[in-house]
Amino acid sequence: MNEAKIGGVIIVVLLIGSGAAGIIGKEKIGDMAYSHIEKDLSVHFSMPAVEYNGNYASIKIDGLNSIAYNSGEPVLPVKTEVLTFPLGTKFHIEMLSMHSKIMNISMPIRPAYKPIALNAKHDKYKCKPDENIYESNLPYPAEWYSYARGGGLQDGKHVTFLVIQLHPVRYYPSENQIEYATDMNFKIVAEPPAHEIVNDSINVYDLAVIAPKAFENALQPLVDFKNSHGMKTILISVEDILSQYNGRDGAEKVKYFIKDAIEQYGIKYVLLVGGKKSLWIGNWGYDGPNKVDDSLWYVPVRYSALKDYLNASEIGESGYLSDLYFADIYDANGNFSSWDSNGNGKFAEWTQNATDVLDLYPDVYVGRWPARSEDEVKTMVEKTIDYEGQPADTSWFNRMLLVGGDTFPGDPAGVYDGEYATSHEFSYMPSQFTATKLYASDGSLTGGKSGKLAYRFAWTNVVKTFSQGFGFVAFDGHGSPTVWATHPVGDEKSWIDGLMTYQMELLKNGNKLPIVSVGGCHNSEFNISFFDFIKNRWIFQPTFECWSWRLARTKGGGAIATLGYTGLGYGTIGDEDRDGIPDCVQRFGGYIEGLFFHSYGIEGKHVLGNCWGTAVQEYLDTFPIDWNGKVESDTQGDCKTVQEWALIGDPSLMIGGYS
Repeated sequence: MNEAKIGGVIIVVLLIGSGAAGIIGKEKIGDMAYSHIEKDLSVHFSMPAVEYNGNYASIKIDGLNSIAYNSGEPVLPVKTEVLTFPLGTKFHIEMLSMHSKIMNISMPIRPAYKPIALNAKHDKYKCKPDENIYESNLPYPAEWYSYARGGGLQDGKHVTFLVIQLHPVRYYPSENQIEYATDMNFKIVAEPPAHEIVNDSINVYDLAVIAPKAFENALQPLVDFKNSHGMKTILISVEDILSQYNGRDGAEKVKYFIKDAIEQYGIKYVLLVGGKKSLWIGNWGYDGPNKVDDSLWYVPVRYSALKDYLNASEIGESGYLSDLYFADIYDANGNFSSWDSNGNGKFAEWTQNATDVLDLYPDVYVGRWPARSEDEVKTMVEKTIDYEGQPADTSWFNRMLLVGGDTFPGDPAGVYDGEYATSHEFSYMPSQFTATKLYASDGSLTGGKSGKLAYRFAWTNVVKTFSQGFGFVAFDGHGSPTVWATHPVGDEKSWIDGLMTYQMELLKNGNKLPIVSVGGCHNSEFNISFFDFIKNRWIFQPTFECWSWRLARTKGGGAIATLGYTGLGYGTIGDEDRDGIPDCVQRFGGYIEGLFFHSYGIEGKHVLGNCWGTAVQEYLDTFPIDWNGKVESDTQGDCKTVQEWALIGDPSLMIGGYS
C-alpha cells in the first residue's frame, strides 16, 4: 500500500542514521514452498486417571495439562500441537481415525474458578459449575479437536502458526461418564501462498527507532552505538511518517510504516521513543477511546476497545493501551492486521455489541520509552550504552531479586501467590543465578517487623536491597500507576507498600541495572498525568508517570527495562487440575510472566524483545482466543493479558551486554 512512500521517509532519515540502503526486490524461494504440503499427525493417549476430592472428580492423563477455557466449565486434559508453515498458508484438517472407550465416574468433574482481578478479594470468585454444561445431555467439549491460526515470528522467520488442540476426554454430565480417546490420527493438507509475502533474507536494518524530531539529537549516540555493535539501526521521525503515510489516525500510519520497513528493510525490532506530552492532564480514561488526539503524544498510541466484563460492572474496564498493536502486522493469511476486522472504526473491539477478530502474534518485536522530554531520552540512551557496552559483571548480574507476599489470602492451593510466582520464575533461570527473597511470609519484606508501621515502610527494605544490584527483579502482587504492594499473610485488609514512584530516586544501584517484571494492575499505564487521580479510580495517589517508566528512567539506578500491565491484570487461584502446581502460574499474568523467564533461562534467548515476543507467542499457543466466546468469557481475559503486557525498554537490548 505504501511501498513508494517509505523511500521518501528513508531519504530524510539517512542524513541521521548510518549507511545507505536501496529498496531490495523480493526473491522467489524454492518451488517446494508453493506446492501442497501434507503432514500426518498421530497421537496416542494413555488411559485417564480419576481422582476424587471433596465433591468433584479430577481427570488426568500422563504428560498432559488439564485446563478449562472458561470459568464454570469442566477442567479436562488438553494436548496442544503447534506446526509452522510459510506465512499465508491455508489448511485443511481431516481426522482419519480415532478410537475411544467409555468410563463411568461417580462425581461431577471439577469446574474452573473465575479469573480474579489483581485488586479484588478472591472469596467472591469461588468454583461454580456452568448449569448449561453440567445439566446437559450433550458431550463436553462438543468436538475432539479444535484449531487456530496466527501469523508471527519463529526463529526470525515470518510464518503461519497452526495450533491444534486435542481434547482426548469428553464429559457426559447426565450419564456420569467420560469418553476417552486412545489414539487420534489426522491428515493436514497445507497450501502455501502463490507468492512469498515477506522475504526474510532481506537484512538492511535490524532496528527501527521511531521518535519525534525533537528527540533526534539525543538519540543519535544510540544509533551510532547500535550500528557499531552490528545492530543495524535507522532513526525515523514521527513527523515524516504522519505526513507521508495514509491511515485513519497516527497509530495506523505508524503501523503501515512498520509493515513497509519489515518488507523492504528486514526490520526485526521497533523502539518507539515518546509518550504523552503533558505531565499534568490528558489521560483518556476508561471509556474505550478510538479517536486519539495525536497532538497530545510524541509517538502515537493505540487503545484497545475490549470491554472487560470478566467481573461485570464491579471492576471491569475498557480503553487500555496496547503497544502489541504495532507488533501484530500480519494475520495468518499474510494480510495487514488492522485490529478492526468489522470495519466500524473501533480498534480491538470486544463488547456485547461487536467483536474484532485479531491475530495478536508479534511479527516484529516492539518496545517503548514513553519519554516526555529530551532529558529523559538522554538518560535512557546513556543507560543503554553503559549496559550494552561491555559484559555485565557476574557478581551482580547473576543475581535475581524476588519480591512478593500473599496476593490472595486464603488461596485454596495453600500458597502465598506472589511468593510462589516469583520463585517459579526464578526456577527457569540458569544454574549460575542465585536468588534474594523479600517475602511477607518470613518478614524479609518488612525487615523482620510486623504491624501497620512496618507495612507502610516496607519500601525502605526494597530500596536498600534493590540498590545492591541484580540482573533481574521480579515483583508479583498488586499495583497501580503509583505503587506496587501486596498483603501480609492471611490479611487481605492490610497492605504492604513495596515501592512507590516517589521513592525510586532513592535507588542507588548505579549501572547495575536489572530487567524488572512486575505483576500487578496498571503499573505500566504510561498515559498517566498528575491530575488523573481525581477521576481515575485505579490511581489513588497523584503521580506524573507510571511506576514502570519511572523505574526505567531513574538516573543513577533503577531498571534498564520493565515488563508490566497497562490495565487491570488478572490471576487465578487454587489447583483445579490437581497437578500439584498452583494455578496462579498457569494462566493470565502469572503464566505470561513465567514464559518470559523461560524464554531466557531455558530457551536461551538473550535479546530482550525476543523474550517478550516468545512469551506472547507461547501464551497464545496455549490459550488460543475463542473469538466466538462471550464478552465475560475467560478467553477475553487471555486476549487482554497479551494486549496489555507492555515492554518498556529497548527490544533490541542484548541482555547482560555485548561480549
